[in-house]
Amino acid sequence: MRCSLEGCPGQYEERHVVHTVRYLGKVIVIDHVPAEVCSACGDVLLRPEVVRRIEKLLAETPQPVGAVPLYEFA
Repeated sequence: MRCSLEGCPGQYEERHVVHTVRYLGKVIVIDHVPAEVCSACGDVLLRPEVVRRIEKLLAETPQPVGAVPLYEFA
């Protein structure tokens, strides 16, 4: 599928990405999220079923599998 951004000649390709979201005041990082990524500009699209699964994951608040450092750009 062609990129949806005006003037971009790229095509969306299936990839897995790292998705970051702020939820209840916390920064949550989710790895291996299936997404469509533009080969030219890097625009990322998440399918509705992926978004629903992320929302379910956040609502269940499972134990994290790891921790990452968080730096603030001041």
